[in-house]
Amino acid sequence: MKKMILVTSPPACGKTYISKQLARNLKHVVYLDKDTLIPLSNRVFLAAGEEINRSSDFFEKNIRDYEYETIVDIGVEALEYDDIVLINAPFTKEVHNEETLERFRTKLRTKGAKLVILWVFTAPEICHQRMIERNSDRDTWKLKHWDEYICTVDFSIPEPLERLDAGHDLILFHNSSDEEFEESMRTILPLLEEDD
Repeated sequence: MKKMILVTSPPACGKTYISKQLARNLKHVVYLDKDTLIPLSNRVFLAAGEEINRSSDFFEKNIRDYEYETIVDIGVEALEYDDIVLINAPFTKEVHNEETLERFRTKLRTKGAKLVILWVFTAPEICHQRMIERNSDRDTWKLKHWDEYICTVDFSIPEPLERLDAGHDLILFHNSSDEEFEESMRTILPLLEEDD
Protein backbone atom coordinates (compact mmCIF):
# COMPACT_ATOMS: atom_id res chain seq x y z
CA MET A 1 0.00 0.00 0.00
CA LYS A 2 1.21 3.50 -0.79
CA LYS A 3 1.87 5.75 2.18
CA MET A 4 2.49 9.32 3.18
CA ILE A 5 4.91 9.57 6.09
CA LEU A 6 4.79 12.79 8.09
CA VAL A 7 7.97 13.26 10.10
CA THR A 8 6.74 15.51 12.90
CA SER A 9 7.86 17.09 16.16
CA PRO A 10 8.56 20.46 17.70
CA PRO A 11 11.45 22.47 16.19
CA ALA A 12 15.05 21.27 16.56
CA CYS A 13 14.17 17.65 17.42
CA GLY A 14 16.12 16.41 14.38
CA LYS A 15 13.33 16.08 11.80
CA THR A 16 15.42 17.18 8.82
CA TYR A 17 18.38 14.91 9.54
CA ILE A 18 16.12 11.94 10.31
CA SER A 19 13.92 12.59 7.27
CA LYS A 20 16.89 12.74 4.92
CA GLN A 21 18.42 9.58 6.38
CA LEU A 22 15.11 7.73 6.04
CA ALA A 23 14.61 8.99 2.47
CA ARG A 24 18.11 7.85 1.49
CA ASN A 25 17.41 4.37 2.82
CA LEU A 26 13.81 3.82 1.69
CA LYS A 27 12.94 2.54 -1.77
CA HIS A 28 10.54 4.39 -4.09
CA VAL A 29 10.31 7.53 -1.96
CA VAL A 30 9.65 11.19 -2.74
CA TYR A 31 11.18 13.51 -0.13
CA LEU A 32 9.47 16.86 0.55
CA ASP A 33 10.56 19.52 3.05
CA LYS A 34 8.11 22.26 4.04
CA ASP A 35 11.05 24.62 4.54
CA THR A 36 11.37 24.70 0.75
CA LEU A 37 8.27 26.94 0.81
CA ILE A 38 9.87 29.53 3.12
CA PRO A 39 11.27 31.78 0.33
CA LEU A 40 7.79 31.98 -1.20
CA SER A 41 6.23 32.69 2.19
CA ASN A 42 8.80 35.41 2.83
CA ARG A 43 7.61 37.11 -0.35
CA VAL A 44 4.10 37.20 1.15
CA PHE A 45 5.49 39.06 4.18
CA LEU A 46 7.25 41.55 1.91
CA ALA A 47 4.26 42.04 -0.41
CA ALA A 48 2.09 42.77 2.64
CA GLY A 49 4.66 45.19 4.07
CA GLU A 50 5.15 42.96 7.12
CA GLU A 51 8.33 42.07 8.97
CA ILE A 52 9.45 38.51 8.21
CA ASN A 53 8.52 36.82 11.49
CA ARG A 54 7.36 33.22 11.48
CA SER A 55 6.18 33.60 15.09
CA SER A 56 3.87 36.53 14.29
CA ASP A 57 0.09 36.76 14.21
CA PHE A 58 0.37 37.72 10.52
CA PHE A 59 2.17 34.43 9.78
CA GLU A 60 -0.36 32.39 11.76
CA LYS A 61 -3.32 34.06 10.06
CA ASN A 62 -2.09 34.39 6.46
CA ILE A 63 0.68 31.89 5.75
CA ARG A 64 1.11 28.96 8.12
CA ASP A 65 -1.91 26.79 7.28
CA TYR A 66 -1.44 27.37 3.55
CA GLU A 67 2.13 26.07 3.74
CA TYR A 68 0.90 22.85 5.35
CA GLU A 69 -2.04 22.35 2.99
CA THR A 70 0.24 22.98 0.01
CA ILE A 71 2.95 20.53 1.05
CA VAL A 72 0.34 17.83 1.76
CA ASP A 73 -1.35 18.45 -1.61
CA ILE A 74 2.01 18.20 -3.40
CA GLY A 75 2.64 14.95 -1.52
CA VAL A 76 -0.75 13.51 -2.47
CA GLU A 77 -0.05 14.34 -6.11
CA ALA A 78 3.40 12.72 -5.90
CA LEU A 79 1.76 9.44 -4.87
CA GLU A 80 0.60 9.15 -8.49
CA TYR A 81 4.25 8.52 -9.38
CA ASP A 82 5.83 6.70 -6.45
CA ASP A 83 4.94 4.49 -3.48
CA ILE A 84 6.07 6.58 -0.51
CA VAL A 85 6.00 10.31 0.13
CA LEU A 86 7.98 11.48 3.15
CA ILE A 87 7.23 15.02 4.35
CA ASN A 88 9.56 16.77 6.77
CA ALA A 89 7.56 19.40 8.70
CA PRO A 90 6.57 20.06 12.32
CA PHE A 91 2.80 19.59 11.81
CA THR A 92 2.51 20.58 15.49
CA LYS A 93 -1.02 21.98 15.17
CA GLU A 94 -2.24 19.33 12.73
CA VAL A 95 -1.24 16.30 14.80
CA HIS A 96 -3.26 17.65 17.72
CA ASN A 97 -6.42 17.88 15.60
CA GLU A 98 -8.26 14.65 14.76
CA GLU A 99 -10.42 16.45 12.18
CA THR A 100 -7.32 17.61 10.26
CA LEU A 101 -5.78 14.14 10.41
CA GLU A 102 -8.99 12.63 9.06
CA ARG A 103 -9.01 15.19 6.21
CA PHE A 104 -5.46 14.09 5.32
CA ARG A 105 -6.50 10.41 5.48
CA THR A 106 -9.48 11.09 3.20
CA LYS A 107 -7.22 12.74 0.58
CA LEU A 108 -4.85 9.79 0.78
CA ARG A 109 -7.57 7.18 0.38
CA THR A 110 -8.29 8.63 -3.08
CA LYS A 111 -4.76 7.50 -4.02
CA GLY A 112 -4.99 4.13 -2.27
CA ALA A 113 -2.55 5.39 0.35
CA LYS A 114 -2.42 5.56 4.12
CA LEU A 115 -1.10 8.12 6.58
CA VAL A 116 1.85 7.22 8.80
CA ILE A 117 3.04 9.67 11.43
CA LEU A 118 6.58 9.44 12.69
CA TRP A 119 6.83 11.49 15.90
CA VAL A 120 10.41 12.47 16.75
CA PHE A 121 10.91 12.54 20.50
CA THR A 122 13.89 14.57 21.69
CA ALA A 123 14.56 15.98 25.16
CA PRO A 124 13.95 19.77 25.32
CA GLU A 125 17.49 20.54 26.50
CA ILE A 126 18.88 18.69 23.45
CA CYS A 127 16.58 20.75 21.19
CA HIS A 128 17.88 23.95 22.79
CA GLN A 129 21.48 22.93 22.13
CA ARG A 130 20.70 21.94 18.52
CA MET A 131 18.94 25.24 17.93
CA ILE A 132 22.03 27.12 19.14
CA GLU A 133 24.30 24.98 16.95
CA ARG A 134 22.25 25.32 13.75
CA ASN A 135 22.19 29.12 14.17
CA SER A 136 19.18 29.62 11.87
CA ASP A 137 17.34 32.91 11.36
CA ARG A 138 14.06 31.14 12.04
CA ASP A 139 15.25 30.42 15.61
CA THR A 140 16.39 33.94 16.54
CA TRP A 141 13.24 34.89 18.43
CA LYS A 142 13.00 31.47 20.08
CA LEU A 143 16.56 31.61 21.39
CA LYS A 144 16.26 35.22 22.59
CA HIS A 145 13.07 34.33 24.46
CA TRP A 146 13.85 30.71 25.31
CA ASP A 147 12.00 30.56 28.64
CA GLU A 148 8.89 32.11 27.11
CA TYR A 149 9.14 29.96 23.97
CA ILE A 150 9.76 26.60 25.66
CA CYS A 151 6.64 27.04 27.84
CA THR A 152 4.56 27.01 24.65
CA VAL A 153 6.07 23.82 23.20
CA ASP A 154 4.47 20.47 23.96
CA PHE A 155 6.94 17.62 23.58
CA SER A 156 4.44 14.92 24.58
CA ILE A 157 2.86 12.62 22.02
CA PRO A 158 -0.26 14.44 20.77
CA GLU A 159 -3.45 12.86 22.11
CA PRO A 160 -4.99 12.04 18.69
CA LEU A 161 -1.81 10.11 17.85
CA GLU A 162 -1.88 8.11 21.07
CA ARG A 163 -5.30 6.79 20.04
CA LEU A 164 -4.14 5.47 16.68
CA ASP A 165 -4.64 1.73 16.71
CA ALA A 166 -4.30 0.58 13.10
CA GLY A 167 -0.96 -1.14 12.65
CA HIS A 168 2.01 1.18 12.47
CA ASP A 169 0.15 4.46 11.86
CA LEU A 170 2.15 6.08 14.67
CA ILE A 171 5.86 5.42 15.00
CA LEU A 172 8.01 6.94 17.73
CA PHE A 173 11.56 7.88 16.79
CA HIS A 174 13.70 8.52 19.87
CA ASN A 175 16.47 11.01 19.13
CA SER A 176 18.03 12.43 22.29
CA SER A 177 21.37 10.68 21.71
CA ASP A 178 23.37 9.02 18.94
CA GLU A 179 22.51 5.63 20.44
CA GLU A 180 18.78 6.37 20.39
CA PHE A 181 19.03 7.58 16.80
CA GLU A 182 20.84 4.41 15.66
CA GLU A 183 18.39 2.10 17.45
CA SER A 184 15.35 3.98 16.12
CA MET A 185 16.70 3.95 12.58
CA ARG A 186 17.46 0.22 12.78
CA THR A 187 13.97 -0.71 13.99
CA ILE A 188 11.89 1.84 12.05
CA LEU A 189 13.23 1.43 8.50
CA PRO A 190 11.80 -2.11 8.16
CA LEU A 191 8.41 -0.90 9.45
CA LEU A 192 8.28 1.83 6.82
CA GLU A 193 9.21 -0.61 4.06
CA GLU A 194 6.40 -3.03 4.95
CA ASP A 195 3.87 -3.40 2.16
CA ASP A 196 0.84 -3.44 4.50
